[in-house]
Amino acid sequence: MRPSARLDAPSWPHRLARALGVAALVSASWGCGHPPPASQMPSAQAAIDRMRATQACGNGIQAAAKIDHFGEGGRVRGDLLLFAVKPARLRMDVVSPFGVTLATLASDGKRFSLSDLRDKRFFIGPAEACNIARLTTVPIPGHVLVGLLRGEAPVLKNGGDADKTIEWSRRGYYVVRVRGTRDAEQEVHLAPHPDDFGKPWSEQRLRVKDVLVKQQGVVLYHAELSDHRAAKMAAERVDPDGIDPPVPPSGPMCEAELPRKLHVEVPGKDEDVQFRYDTVTWNPPIIEGLWTQPVPGGVQVVRVDCE
Repeated sequence: MRPSARLDAPSWPHRLARALGVAALVSASWGCGHPPPASQMPSAQAAIDRMRATQACGNGIQAAAKIDHFGEGGRVRGDLLLFAVKPARLRMDVVSPFGVTLATLASDGKRFSLSDLRDKRFFIGPAEACNIARLTTVPIPGHVLVGLLRGEAPVLKNGGDADKTIEWSRRGYYVVRVRGTRDAEQEVHLAPHPDDFGKPWSEQRLRVKDVLVKQQGVVLYHAELSDHRAAKMAAERVDPDGIDPPVPPSGPMCEAELPRKLHVEVPGKDEDVQFRYDTVTWNPPIIEGLWTQPVPGGVQVVRVDCE
């Protein structure tokens, strides 16, 4: 007879079954994904409020960035000097590798101008989505673009709590859905800051990761925001000649996070723009005339409307 130790050992089929059981448990644990915070958002509106509170100190940004966009004219890449200030004020200067300004968009939220020095044309008109798209290629309203550049999701107008839902995704974020007016719908992904999973929901900072807006089933725009990091507060602007008084920052102290990458697309129209911040600061000083620009000499002035 063989030694009893061999008789007490599990048979090969039993060892295989046990190994498969362990593998199944491991696989199941992987499939569970990311559990929600211990203190979860009690409602969709609570999550929206926390998103807004996370960025509340930031009225606007100043950034040196890269812009990469696709449109009817093909692909365009360039360096970008950018200002984006609530609610819908924009300034974008596209600069060549040699430091030459190629195009400038300026908008105070009502009036729009675009100086295209390559084609020697100067566009003026209302600050509407189609005009802003002359530079960005993506036709979204100015307040939407400013919100996204500030790391916040503009929320559709809606009828209240009955039009909003929230659920936790095992991928690590809340999914907020909003039913808007005019047969529009929105989905926003909000991820708690990694350091805040153990905090009460009312103290959690939320990162906007994804925004999708549809109207009558057609995608108006889809935005992805990534690489969130804390941003510095802008310093006052000092006149190097000492003639003009210093210009203070345009908002309170702010070091909230900002996404360093923003990708906005309109899938059905193959319109696409990407922004990547090289440097970015909160609440920059605003000098007079930033949201307007003079008509350069030797250009054709073109009035453009969105109809």
